[in-house]
Amino acid sequence: MDTSTFFALLGFTFAAYSVVGNDSIQTLGPFLHANEKKPWWLLWLFAGSIMAFTVTMGYLGYGEMLGGKGDDLTFGKFSSLFPEDADGQTEFPKITFWYLLPPLTLLFITRFGIPVSTTFLVLTFFAPKALPQMLVKSLGGYGVAFISSICMYMVLSRWTERYFLKHPMQETKGFLGNTAFWTTAQWLSTGFLWSQWLTQDLVNIMVYLGDPAEVSVGSFVFALCVLLGMLGFIFYQGGGKIQEIVRVKTNTADIRSATFINLLYGVVLLIFKFDTFGIGAKVPMSTTWVFLGMLAGREVAFRIRLKETDHHRVWPMVFSDLGKATLGLVISVALVVLLYVFEGRDVESLFGGG
Repeated sequence: MDTSTFFALLGFTFAAYSVVGNDSIQTLGPFLHANEKKPWWLLWLFAGSIMAFTVTMGYLGYGEMLGGKGDDLTFGKFSSLFPEDADGQTEFPKITFWYLLPPLTLLFITRFGIPVSTTFLVLTFFAPKALPQMLVKSLGGYGVAFISSICMYMVLSRWTERYFLKHPMQETKGFLGNTAFWTTAQWLSTGFLWSQWLTQDLVNIMVYLGDPAEVSVGSFVFALCVLLGMLGFIFYQGGGKIQEIVRVKTNTADIRSATFINLLYGVVLLIFKFDTFGIGAKVPMSTTWVFLGMLAGREVAFRIRLKETDHHRVWPMVFSDLGKATLGLVISVALVVLLYVFEGRDVESLFGGG
């Protein structure tokens, strides 16, 4: 095994843990929070089976059936980062020790509960010239999620969330207290959201394996086992530090509220599977920013409509979350500049010079 392959596999393992621990918990957070009393392994079997199915479908070339654009492990995202030249070749970099920095940095930052965008932190390192497109699409995702969430919860808050706050599930009779129905609805909405997240963010991990068309069966099995193992460990930990982002939001422990959160988040991610805004369907985007935009819009709507929420903490919470995500972007660019300096490459070329 040459050094490039060794660092690629090591980088993949670190990325699998850091990305799953940071990004997927933002996706599965409401699900974990609302099912904290259930065995962790049961929740892991549910999420793990969807992950195994989605990843396998991508590897076998059926990614488009899941709403992903492309028929590979990255659901078409790899080709947008490394387009082929006239000779059919891609400019994929040789992986060295320095490419371990993004996942290691993410592991460190995650310990402080900071929701950093792994899309910026990892992919900018591999394809820095793709950053402008990824940034535009991610900002668009934040805006769409923020506005959609405000609109949705302005309508729903009076009739659902206020009722949910005053009438917990165990004290509610009739349809709104039907545990079997809402549990099923929440698990289904979680499955939908989880599959959408996987088709968007798997590239942040799989990029370490290089061209998806050249991934062998052995490498695929190794990758799937590592992903499932890391997911199981995160579930065993109860979500880790990033789960606090979900816990502090209004009423996220209620499975009825969690169902609406999952549905809205999943729909927004689905919208960006298509070239809705002329940015490019295959361009990676930060699901972290979408997630924060959705939760921010939800809290703002509650501030406007409900008297039961703490109005004084809403805007500090919104700007705090957005500031943490922006910190990840700054760190991403700084790491890329550091890589260029250590490898003696032209830093000015990153910003259109040279």
